Amino acid sequence: MTSRVEQAIDLAAADGRAAFVGYLPAGYPDLPTSIEAAVALAENGADVIELGPPYSDPVMDGPVIQEATNIALEAGFRTADLFTLIREVAARTDVPVLVMSYWNLIVQYGVERYAADLAAAGGAGIITPDITPDAAEEWIRASDAHGLDRVFLAAPSSTDERLALVSQNSSGFVYTVSTMGITGERASLDAAAQRLVERLRAAGTKRACVGIGVTTAEHVASIAEYADGAIVGTALVQALRDGGVAGLASKARELSSGTRR
Repeated sequence: MTSRVEQAIDLAAADGRAAFVGYLPAGYPDLPTSIEAAVALAENGADVIELGPPYSDPVMDGPVIQEATNIALEAGFRTADLFTLIREVAARTDVPVLVMSYWNLIVQYGVERYAADLAAAGGAGIITPDITPDAAEEWIRASDAHGLDRVFLAAPSSTDERLALVSQNSSGFVYTVSTMGITGERASLDAAAQRLVERLRAAGTKRACVGIGVTTAEHVASIAEYADGAIVGTALVQALRDGGVAGLASKARELSSGTRR
């Protein structure tokens, strides 16, 4: 059975495009604005939305996203607010919403409870940047039980055995890390990303979306040549910070223009 995220990526491909996956920190700069920002993202070209719950010790986030998540935390954002956010967004758009969460937040809430509440809110699944399939038995069971996608990460340093494990246990897509390091702006993307997608295809991956350092329409266009989707975060957060929801909408349209193949 094809999931909503997989359907969105396949529909983009049928339209001659790579999918545009847009990330925003949940609750930034406050909950009402966060809802409007996610809806604006959906209305201006995003095929899939990622919402990242703020976390006090992010290992993958660059300075722009860290600043935004700190603001959300200082505003009092809690895990329960995430499900309110998703419920509101899901009521206003058909674009599937993924959560990108550090594993400790899910464990603290309770894995089964988290999966149940996410599904009830209309969420599509979870991207887990800091847990691997071999350590995720409880999450695999819970996601299967509630029909949620499991998006695991693959990096250029991953072994062929690791890529096979990620491919076998992921659904929705495999989050393909373009280069080693944290999120943020880069002048160009590491050529290792294309090679990594090729290795993932050989390992059985059907849908691979490339993220980390994807900040321009030119980056998106380059990724569209070899991958199924491009993931953008920092550029969208900056646009929201500097121009509000209108600025975010404009940046989303600009980025989505690069998806055409």
